[in-house]
Amino acid sequence: MTMNRDAQILVSELTWSVLQGLPGSNQLEIGRDVNRDLVDMSSQGGPCCSALSRNRHVVNPTSLSSTRGAHRGYATGNLAGLKELLKVSEEVTDALATNKPVVALESTIYTHGALGDDLELEAIVRQNGGVPAVVGILGGVPNVGLTPDEVSQMVEGSPKKASRRDLAFIAGSGIVGRKINGGTTIAGTMVLARLAGIRVFGTGGLGGVHRGGHISFDISADLTELGRTRMAVVCAGSKGFLDIPRTLEYLETQGVLVSTFADGRTGDIDLPGFWARESGIKSPFVVQDEEHAAAILLAQERLKIETGLLMANPVPVEHEIPGSELNAIIERAVREANEQGAHGNENTPFILRRIRELTNGRSVPANKALVRSNVERAAKLAAAVSRLISEGPKPNTPVKQWAGLDKPTNIVEPIQKVTTTKVMSQADILVAGSVAVDLSCDYTSGNTVDDPIPQLHTSNPSNISQSIGGVGRNVALAAHRANKNIKVCLCSMVGRDLAGSNVLASLESCGMDTSCVQVLSNDAHQGGRTAQYVSVNDANKHLVLAMADMDIFTSQPFSPSWTATIQSSKPKWLVVDANWKDHDIRSWMQAGKTNNAMVAFEPVSKAKSARLFCPSRGLENLGVFPHATVDLTTPNQYELAAMHTAAQNNDYLEDARWWSVIDAFSIRGARERFVKLTSAAMTDAGIPQQAIQLLPYIPTIITKLGSDGALLATILKRDDPRLYDARHEPFILSRSISDHPDVGGVYMRLYPPVEQVTDVASVNGIGDTFMGTLVAGLAQGGKIENLIDVAQKAAVLTLRSSESVSEKLNTLQSELVAAASLA
Repeated sequence: MTMNRDAQILVSELTWSVLQGLPGSNQLEIGRDVNRDLVDMSSQGGPCCSALSRNRHVVNPTSLSSTRGAHRGYATGNLAGLKELLKVSEEVTDALATNKPVVALESTIYTHGALGDDLELEAIVRQNGGVPAVVGILGGVPNVGLTPDEVSQMVEGSPKKASRRDLAFIAGSGIVGRKINGGTTIAGTMVLARLAGIRVFGTGGLGGVHRGGHISFDISADLTELGRTRMAVVCAGSKGFLDIPRTLEYLETQGVLVSTFADGRTGDIDLPGFWARESGIKSPFVVQDEEHAAAILLAQERLKIETGLLMANPVPVEHEIPGSELNAIIERAVREANEQGAHGNENTPFILRRIRELTNGRSVPANKALVRSNVERAAKLAAAVSRLISEGPKPNTPVKQWAGLDKPTNIVEPIQKVTTTKVMSQADILVAGSVAVDLSCDYTSGNTVDDPIPQLHTSNPSNISQSIGGVGRNVALAAHRANKNIKVCLCSMVGRDLAGSNVLASLESCGMDTSCVQVLSNDAHQGGRTAQYVSVNDANKHLVLAMADMDIFTSQPFSPSWTATIQSSKPKWLVVDANWKDHDIRSWMQAGKTNNAMVAFEPVSKAKSARLFCPSRGLENLGVFPHATVDLTTPNQYELAAMHTAAQNNDYLEDARWWSVIDAFSIRGARERFVKLTSAAMTDAGIPQQAIQLLPYIPTIITKLGSDGALLATILKRDDPRLYDARHEPFILSRSISDHPDVGGVYMRLYPPVEQVTDVASVNGIGDTFMGTLVAGLAQGGKIENLIDVAQKAAVLTLRSSESVSEKLNTLQSELVAAASLA
């Protein structure tokens, strides 16, 4: 078959993607192993080189965890109808995105094995809390997460045995119409599983250096793969008929950590010999249990060491064939193989068959038992890894922090954008909002008393610091830090740029879920730059001027995937910040309400706060109490005024539904009452009046007043116990005397500041911290009036921090939980 030039270029590109493979690998070494001609062709400006220079970028699929860091891209080509290069199942994708244990399983055990298809390996993984990911090639497409039906199709389709060298050939052939099935070997499985982002692989026995391999160079590709692909491979050691000492020497040269599970044993421990628990050769390293192994794996990852880890698991005692008996059988089988000329790829099948015959079939149940045992141990190891990432090390462990560990990197990505929607696990809080790089410029004039404000039209001395912020990110991080017992997920967007990589790295280092942070290409999405915010503060750290580039949040249409995320995560609270377009703010809120979430609105700024009350042409009506679209907002006094003005100018305060609720408040001549509940100055500024007039649309409003504290205004339903509780009587602004079926009255309460702060480090993020902490308490079932003081304390911690969300918020968790439990 003759390929046209585009097809030749594409196959070259696919091969190049495998050559680039894993971060930190030596491309030239891999090139020599896989395709020397391709490397030569690319260096001479051949088709591969021209394709790479034509279109060298990386596409981040929505179904895979976002890549970050200096990962190499590969050319995509633009042939019509091109399928994805690597297909990762939805279940595996979700598990990787949500830190669930995932175990890779090879497919040659089904396509070329002699153990049958009743091993129940996937069931074993699930029984131990993991997600199985059978790896194979179906119809020319590499797959991670094959279903049982797909495995059957693969087995029935005359599959080839696929190692690293075969992957690009089979995938490239599939693109030009040759649909080849492939059962992946240990090496092939490692490559594809690592590309998908999987850390742990459970299998039977490892290949190795064959006897006489120092002469024949018959060395398994499993060993070289371990030397360049980071993966924890749980197996029963090398097959007993191989040259185990030379295998260990080879792995040592490759930089592979070889260890054996102790299982309570002490002293020197042997490497297992596949069917025998002991090979007679000391294991280079010993791991005590799965937790120990998980820590080693994560240390390897954190240190960016790209070699694999071989973790040997001895065959269960009841199925062992003792070494004293086995050695003679192996010697005979090897001798007969040599005598009968069974060399190369015929050698191993011949020897295995003879061992089965010479052991009267006992090697088969032993083989099945050890595979099942290895997969069970791999599942427990994967669970320990997930646990360590989520919870951190045990007390008194000399590891300071695991939260900063990278998520497994998805290196290869589909040529076409993935359109399937990611299934999101349940979350307590979803925050839909901005994440940005923040630059804070603090004026530092020598005479800050007489000259505290920077001068216009000239350069000013300042201290400039950079951090990761954004209102949505700050709210989500505050909720995450304030209460570790709840799950918080940020729904946001970044660009495919350096700032975006820094943002993702920062979020992950804080232990936050980034599975719902979309990565956009500026080429494909106008305005797809990572958001940035620059604040200029006076000598007292008060904001003078700010500049914001938030186009990424207003230049993209509302994605249906956001609705799917809300549907699958079923949040108790959805927080929407005002950085989105006004239409998108409504879309977020309506999606939340449709899925029974409580909705909070974070106004962001004076200008953006008005977006909630934008002209209503083309929009669904904003709901009114008791069917309000928004349940809570926390503006400062300037944002409150801007929201009120927008509502007034756009006729929201002329709506008959609004009038019905306002009349039910039964407020007449309330100035004296306002002054008593707040102050004359606040009343003269119109703060309580504006809050009251917005309550029909937002039944709970907390106005942040800086050094004057916070003002709560909320509608009380007719059955609200506060109407009949003497403790709350001083804060009842009015009791309804109308026949409105739902309005019982209005509650207004001024919360004094928890303390006066003089040692201000930065004002950035204090309002976001307040909102995040408040919602963290509400998601635990707390009552709003009991949570405000804790939220103020959280804001004070951030006020004293140079970060936009204080790292000390966790110190308030017990107080927040206690406040949330108050009646």
